[in-house]
Amino acid sequence: MEKIPLTRAGFDKLDAELKHLKTVERPAIIRAISEAREHGDLSENAEYHSAKEKQSFIEGRVKELEGVISLADVIDPAKLSGTIKFGATVEIVDEDTDEEKTYQIVGEYEADIENGKLNMKSPLSRALIGKDEGDSVDVRTPGGVRSYEILKISYL
Repeated sequence: MEKIPLTRAGFDKLDAELKHLKTVERPAIIRAISEAREHGDLSENAEYHSAKEKQSFIEGRVKELEGVISLADVIDPAKLSGTIKFGATVEIVDEDTDEEKTYQIVGEYEADIENGKLNMKSPLSRALIGKDEGDSVDVRTPGGVRSYEILKISYL
């Protein structure tokens, strides 16, 4: 299997979610299923079916997280430098609108565009990787081609 790159923060977040699911959510849903069973006829028991559905979701997420964690390759961006690569925090400016944005390039399991965490497989990340400060990149987006200038690269 292929290793899954994660930052330390991303690994810790996934690990915390896994522990929460196993220690809080799983026992709670087992209690909910037990209580729903006590209400009698399971074929028409909406609480039971809802609890079983939630249990299925929780177990699926636990399996997914265990798989990701077992394949995790934790990378410390502070030990990196140079051109843009996984873990880099990049300040860019849209050359058309002069809008500045800051993103950290991370793995797909910790990507969160709303919080500036950019999936390394995204078109913008792929265009930025290997570039240096001052370089311009063109990125094909659903809205057309966008041009960005790289203002700053840092590894926190």
